[in-house]
Amino acid sequence: MPPDAGRSFLDVIVREQKRGQPLGVYAVCSAHPYVLAAAMRHAQQADAPLLVEATCNQVNQFGGYTGMTPGDFVAFVRGLAHQHGFPHDRLILGGDHLGPSVWQAEPAADAMSKARDLVSAYVQAGYTKIHLDASMMLGDDQGEDAPDICLAAARAAELARVAEAAWRSAPEGRMAPRYVIGTEVPPPGGMRTPAGHIEVSPAEQAAQTIEVTKAAFLEQGLDTGWERVVAVVVQPGVEYGDAAVYEYRPEKARALSRLIEGYDQLIYEAHSTDYQTCPALSRMVADHFAILKVGPALTFAFREAVFALEMIEAEWLGAHPGASLSGLRAALDSAMLAEPRYWEGYYGGDPAAQAYARKYSLSDRCRYYWPAPSVQSALERLLHNLRPAPIPLSLLSQYLPVQYQRVRDGTLANTTDALITDKIEGVLADYACACGHEARL
Repeated sequence: MPPDAGRSFLDVIVREQKRGQPLGVYAVCSAHPYVLAAAMRHAQQADAPLLVEATCNQVNQFGGYTGMTPGDFVAFVRGLAHQHGFPHDRLILGGDHLGPSVWQAEPAADAMSKARDLVSAYVQAGYTKIHLDASMMLGDDQGEDAPDICLAAARAAELARVAEAAWRSAPEGRMAPRYVIGTEVPPPGGMRTPAGHIEVSPAEQAAQTIEVTKAAFLEQGLDTGWERVVAVVVQPGVEYGDAAVYEYRPEKARALSRLIEGYDQLIYEAHSTDYQTCPALSRMVADHFAILKVGPALTFAFREAVFALEMIEAEWLGAHPGASLSGLRAALDSAMLAEPRYWEGYYGGDPAAQAYARKYSLSDRCRYYWPAPSVQSALERLLHNLRPAPIPLSLLSQYLPVQYQRVRDGTLANTTDALITDKIEGVLADYACACGHEARL
């Protein structure tokens, strides 16, 4: 067995939380190169570690929707880190919802076999934060909504056993996995249908998840593995959907917050924290929801930036003879219409409502379409058109007013890349402040 190469930053967060200090970490859940580059730049400025996560449907042994295996994604992220001068030793890689989710329509034996291969591939590739999630019904399970909690825990422990074996066969010095257990409701990606309110996980349900999963680990002989379980995923009452954001209400999560104080090694992980305000995020960290997942809010900011740049392009260059405009928004919408599987289950209403949602929905399902060749070509044309000269200040003021002020202050370069990055960093700044990075690291 390789020795644990050192204390994980996740261990530090747990330790400080148990000392009463509101330290946290945000997890960047995105494969978008602009988002990752902005996150690396922001973490570098704060002298902070950076946690980047991939989900089971995004990255898996068959490629996922990104076309990347776990090893491919590691190479991709580390390549960006090298390009942007971000130290590899401050990069933490995580796997999210690792389990049979992608194959839940298949018989349990087949789905779990693929899930075991998935977890093994993540650990072998060097991911050290592993969220084990076997909470979904599989093809031949009996029931309607979710498997029995004991069955889900046993499956999670089975996957942990595979992860431990993969780590034991890893190169000398590889850090041992830190595990996250539990799941949140609704599933990742945002709500598919409108809802009047979001139910906070009952404290007794969270306690049961912890105790049953611990028993399953110990039954598998994973005593030392259980010692490296650092967090539990629960629903603290935050969510976003097509047009709604459900704000954190501390009073509703008070019982959950108190519960975790009774466990020396555990904190909470909160999913779907996108679009929460900075004060809400800070309160969540103080209430022990110390791992904050964010993804769509970052690509939403990227989309806002490039849409603004296309409007600038039209105003600035549209009347020029022979100008070849990018048509970015039209290219993006055409790609979404040509392959609707990533958005049609999320956006309801008539065609006009769907067209609006494809551009502006908080669910940001257009994030799946930026890699499309036609969209990439349009984006490259947009950036090419705007790069030769600084954007007129009047147009910056009109379409990117926050960035305009920073350009005027001399703190931001008037270039397309700098403007886009700054827009994304505006979101990251709220998370860094809430997690205490800028003050502590």
